[in-house]
Amino acid sequence: MKEYIEERAIEIANYIIEEKATVRQTAKKFGISKSTVHKDVTERLCAFNPALAGEARKVLDLNKSERHIRGGNATREKYLHLHMDAEK
Repeated sequence: MKEYIEERAIEIANYIIEEKATVRQTAKKFGISKSTVHKDVTERLCAFNPALAGEARKVLDLNKSERHIRGGNATREKYLHLHMDAEK
């Protein structure tokens, strides 16, 4: 594996752990695709730093378990704003 990919995978994992970031937030921050973020953390990082990969995986699993809540809140906010704008 190329050295820059290993460095990127470590940076990504550290960012996810420190910021409790989602895959989408991380991809935006690093200017890469969500698929690359996921592959770096779940596959590539496991090959050379399994402990760090495990910590990042815990955050990603937590985010995945909470995503339906965040999505529901976002939808609720959207319709509250639409309702408030219609009353004006």
